[in-house]
Amino acid sequence: QVTLRASAELDARRVNQYTLTLQATCPGEDDVRGWLFVRVTTGQVLRCDTPFSSAGGDVVQVPADVAPRTPLYAVLPQPLGGLTVSGCSLGACSSHKREQPLRNHNTPLMLTRRGLILAPDNGFDPSKDTQMFRLEIEVMDRHGHNCSGAVRVEVLPSRRPRVTFPEPHWSVTLTEGIGPWEVVTKVHASGENVRYAILAPMAPMLFTINEETGEIRSTRRLEVAHAHLLIQAYNALHPADHATATVNITVQGTDPWAPRCVPAIFVSQVAETVSPGSTLVTLRCTDSTGTDEHLRYALEGPPASRSHFCMEGPQLKVNTTLDYDLEVMATMGFQFTATIVVTTGGQPPRSTRVPVLVTVTPVNEFRPTCPNSATFTVPETAAFGSVVGRVAGTDHDYPPGSLEYSLEGGSSPTQPFSIGRRTGEIRVVGPLDFQQQKSYRLVVQLTDTHNDLDLAKQYSRLCDVTVHLKAVPNQMPVCTPEVQELRITAGSPGSRQPVTRLVCQGSSDGATLTYSIAEGNEDGHFQLEGNAVVYLPNNQVEPRTFVLLVEVLGGSGARRRSTVVALVVHVTPWSTPVPPSTTTQHTTLQKEPLIVTQTEAVWHPPAWFVAVLTITGTLLLATLGCTARSLLCSEQEQGLTSAFCSSHRNRVPGKLFLGKSSWDVVEQSRGKEEQGRPPISSPGQFDGRAQDARTGRDYVFNSMTGARRWI
Repeated sequence: QVTLRASAELDARRVNQYTLTLQATCPGEDDVRGWLFVRVTTGQVLRCDTPFSSAGGDVVQVPADVAPRTPLYAVLPQPLGGLTVSGCSLGACSSHKREQPLRNHNTPLMLTRRGLILAPDNGFDPSKDTQMFRLEIEVMDRHGHNCSGAVRVEVLPSRRPRVTFPEPHWSVTLTEGIGPWEVVTKVHASGENVRYAILAPMAPMLFTINEETGEIRSTRRLEVAHAHLLIQAYNALHPADHATATVNITVQGTDPWAPRCVPAIFVSQVAETVSPGSTLVTLRCTDSTGTDEHLRYALEGPPASRSHFCMEGPQLKVNTTLDYDLEVMATMGFQFTATIVVTTGGQPPRSTRVPVLVTVTPVNEFRPTCPNSATFTVPETAAFGSVVGRVAGTDHDYPPGSLEYSLEGGSSPTQPFSIGRRTGEIRVVGPLDFQQQKSYRLVVQLTDTHNDLDLAKQYSRLCDVTVHLKAVPNQMPVCTPEVQELRITAGSPGSRQPVTRLVCQGSSDGATLTYSIAEGNEDGHFQLEGNAVVYLPNNQVEPRTFVLLVEVLGGSGARRRSTVVALVVHVTPWSTPVPPSTTTQHTTLQKEPLIVTQTEAVWHPPAWFVAVLTITGTLLLATLGCTARSLLCSEQEQGLTSAFCSSHRNRVPGKLFLGKSSWDVVEQSRGKEEQGRPPISSPGQFDGRAQDARTGRDYVFNSMTGARRWI
């Protein structure tokens, strides 16, 4: 049986085939060798990435002015076929087989069956506060495999300028006799995609407004009257972003003796690049006599208007530069209002007022500027959608923040990044690997928009951006122990019985570990609650052994590693009283082979320790031997001394003491005496006879010469 190692990780893109050499050996026979080819194929696995599957869920931040139905988040980087996606928001849940809004009143978001979260059809509410929506999403494939997670969508206040009127009130004085479709005045509101509409009065319709330019025109010949108009300006893409202003129009009667001027009202648009001294309009005025010789011209109005314009006779001229990009110009709404007063020289003086409205239009003058530093660092385990950094380009033209960002070449496997079109945020949209590529050089194009009256007039600049990858140790989760054998007694049916809690440690990047039962739970008797294994008892009546393989997945992004923990669970059924029965049923349980791997710790001491231990033992044994020998020698000397003393007492005076063989002679003589041998000489007298202890021969010892004579 060939099994896959618990900690093995297969990747068909790196190694798609393994060749195993198998050899079988039998006593008395030749060895047999064969080969096993294991082919690894790519497969689609339903697996939710972190931090989507973590307890806190993933977080997405989007501006409030994002376009309707814009994709905000993808649950799965690669869409899989046959998925069922269900979403919950604050307790309200629904399943989706096609694109449709979540069926609850707590979120305007849309969730598709492909796992895409879309912006609402009408966009978000342009509130000044941060809006927050939390979705709990469960994904299931056609095989019944599922994964779940949460997404928190934070809607940030829009960075674009809101629609506002610089002056909420206008007053215009006209002279009767103005014909239909004559320009009466013009309103202006700051913002993006601004459109205009007259809210009141609806009748009579004396005036109409151009929804794009804001020009108010008369619909009929004007007579003496007073009109109060309520004007609304709104963003065409986000109608909820709007503002209102009032315009008071007074139509006065004409003095037959007052000067008459053409035009009676002057409304014009002037580019910001117009040079000082340029003539905007020349009035053609005549008095009651039909001449203009005695007419005087004067300019009245706010100080800003009188400083930027002046009158030279009947000509209205530009006095100073009209810079559209100045902040003070924005506060004025890029408009100047004034009144040209034409007075006769007679008595009493008669005068006529000509209203003037000049709107300054933008001109795209400057190219975008790249940031001083555009180098970012991101870990190679960064998840899909992670923010790498923000490219902060600048443009001296008004309005600020009108730049659009794009990546040269777009997103691809060789360039796994994307950039926000309006925000300039670079995000990760593909797998990163420090071993394959350590850095990326991106070319970001900056384009200024809405900086000119002609929207086609745009400038762009290319900026270099460097993204360095940070290596992260590819460490798989470590669980202690890897194999557990457990014995439990099943509880009552319907209860939840804890079995064990897995102790695992993940990688150093702090990614949350996820646990799943890979094999052995076909009947659904076990369930995972985090790292805790729970047994769900049923009506089982016989003991049973389960072998569970729990997969522990760690890491984040494309470099996720996993390990497998083996659990051998012996379940003893819950005992219940059984009524007596006369029928005896014998059940033979088919025991399945159980393979349990047990690891024993073995100590292998170093070589120097073995050598020191051997030398020490040898010296100890030698010391003990020497000590024993010394004790034996001491006892022999004591016995020789006693024998000498006994012999000396029995010896007659005048006889010499025996040589070094006297101990042997005495011992031999004692032995023979014990055997009943008669003594050679009388007691108390030594006659020189002795016997050699080694050979047993008798000899006579001469005490004078010390020689032996053998008998």
